[in-house]
Amino acid sequence: MPERLLLCTDLDRTLLPNGTQAESPLARELFSRFVAQPNVSLVYVTGRHKPLVELAIKNYGLPLPDCVISDVGTQIYDRHDNHWEDCVDWENQISSDWQGKSQADIHALLHGIGALRKQETEKQNTYKLSYYVPLFVNQDELMATMSRRLQDHKINTSLVWSIDEPAGIGLLDVLPQQAGKLRAIEFLMARGGYSGTETVFCGDSGNDLSVLSSSIPAILVANAADEVRTLALARAVAAGNRSALYCAQGGFANMNGNYSAGILEGIVHYHAKYKNNILADEETLQCQL
Repeated sequence: MPERLLLCTDLDRTLLPNGTQAESPLARELFSRFVAQPNVSLVYVTGRHKPLVELAIKNYGLPLPDCVISDVGTQIYDRHDNHWEDCVDWENQISSDWQGKSQADIHALLHGIGALRKQETEKQNTYKLSYYVPLFVNQDELMATMSRRLQDHKINTSLVWSIDEPAGIGLLDVLPQQAGKLRAIEFLMARGGYSGTETVFCGDSGNDLSVLSSSIPAILVANAADEVRTLALARAVAAGNRSALYCAQGGFANMNGNYSAGILEGIVHYHAKYKNNILADEETLQCQL
C-alpha cells in the first residue's frame, strides 16, 4: 500500500451516476469511505465550473475534495476549511499562451466558422472558450480550420472534443496549450511531490483522453462509451502507455464496474493492498442493509 495516494477523478458519468447505466447500490458509500483515509488526497477533475461542482457535491452527497480542477483544466481551486482559493500559480502558468488576448478576442478570431455555437456565458471563463458542435460535422476538419486560424495570430491553443451523450451534441473547448486536465494534474503532482505510482486518474469521456493515454495510471470506468474505450486504448498503445490504462469490467466486490464501482476496481488493480479494506467495508455495509 503506498504511503499516500493522489486520487484524481472526473465527475459526470465517472463518479456521478448520471449516465444511462445502473450504479451499484453500495459503490458511492464505499468510495466515500475509501477517500476518508488520511493518506488519500481527493481531486475532482471536471469540465464543470465551480458552482456546478458544488451543486454535484450537494446533490449526490459526495465527499469534499482537497482540490478541484475545473473548466477542463483551466482553473484549480484548493479547499481550505470551508472556502475555496484560486490557484494563482496555475493561472500565471497558462496565461502566456494566449498572448494577452481575452476569451472574447479568441472568439472574434473564430468568427464565421459556421459549425460553432458558443455555449452559455456561465460555461466560459478567462481561459476557456466553449462551443456546441453538431455531431454530423467533420470534427477533424473543423479543428484543423480553427487551429490554422489561431496559429496565424500566434495563439497557442489546445482543442478538446467531447460529447454530451444525453443531449446528443458535441462539445469543443478552446484552451491555452499549457492547460487541460493532464497538465493540471501534472501541476498538482509536481506541487505535492507525488510520483506516478502515487497517482491515479479516473475518467470516461473524450476530454479525459489526454490523461487516459498518458503515463499516469488511469482507470476507464465500465460505463464509458465504446468509442471512447477504443480511442483510449489506441492512443495508450501508440504512446507506449498501455500498461497505465485499466478498463474496469465489473465483478470486484460484487459490483458492476460502472461509475464509483469502476474507480474502486481500478484502484485495487494498481494498489492491491487496498483490496481487503474495501471488501471489509462492503461486508459491513451489507450487514447494515
